[in-house]
Amino acid sequence: MTSSSRNSESEKSCWVCFASEDDDRDAKWVCPCRCRGTSRWVHHACLQRWIDEKQRGNSSTKVCCPQCNTEYLIVFPKLNKAVYLMDLVDKAIYKTCPFVAGGLFVGSVYWTAVTYGAVTVMQVLGHKEGLNVMEKADPLFLLIGLPMVPVSLILSKMIRWEDFILKLWRKYSPKLPLISYLFSSSNPSMSQRIPADTTTMSDPLSATRILCGALILPTLATIVGKVLFGQVESNFQRTLLGGIAFIAIKGVLKIYYKQQQYVRQSERTILNFEEGCSASSSNNNNNNGNNNNNNNVGNDGNDNGANY
Repeated sequence: MTSSSRNSESEKSCWVCFASEDDDRDAKWVCPCRCRGTSRWVHHACLQRWIDEKQRGNSSTKVCCPQCNTEYLIVFPKLNKAVYLMDLVDKAIYKTCPFVAGGLFVGSVYWTAVTYGAVTVMQVLGHKEGLNVMEKADPLFLLIGLPMVPVSLILSKMIRWEDFILKLWRKYSPKLPLISYLFSSSNPSMSQRIPADTTTMSDPLSATRILCGALILPTLATIVGKVLFGQVESNFQRTLLGGIAFIAIKGVLKIYYKQQQYVRQSERTILNFEEGCSASSSNNNNNNGNNNNNNNVGNDGNDNGANY
């Protein structure tokens, strides 16, 4: 080892605060890793502060040297039995709390689904009849069957039967004049381009829309049943007919809306840059001409009022 390397080993320079041994001779120095040269030394207080920043309050987090990646050997003083027991309890609570929170969340969702299923049964069958059916049913069947009511509604809502019918109509619409008039493009030459389907199930907005639409379906079915089929005495049959009517009307409107959007996308054109500039300039000129005409009319009215 040369004299220069020995001097560099003996010289102490803190790699945290960049202070030397001459700046503070009373400071405590440590070399906690495999680094050599001046970077091996660091103030004990500076290293403690740097470790606190890395651990962020979790004393069990391992900290390594940023240069040689050596794990620092951190030793804590021994705890007495009471504090040691409290530390074990704290660690156990820290590890079990996520599982307890998950169980509480699952339980809350389950009992919410049970409550929603019971309310839906009373809403569809009627309050008294629904209570009688649930009182006569097996409790185990209720605990399994009632949560399946919202699950079944959500799964049925995810069936996109409108798209299937719309594809059939697009395929066979040229053979039927009426459907061709309602659901096809007015310009056949431009409708050869097939637009991309932008609706995806991974869209969060679509997922929340499916959830809300599925859960509100029994209420809408009850309302539509009372409005359209009020003469039906059975509450179950009236709600069932109302639900079928609501789904059918909504499906027809959705199919028509999607087809019009499809036609609009298929007839989309991209203008040349010069055509776009000329069109925008002509629109601006027309707007300026209309504004000037309106100003002239206003001025003439003011002059006529003054002459009068």
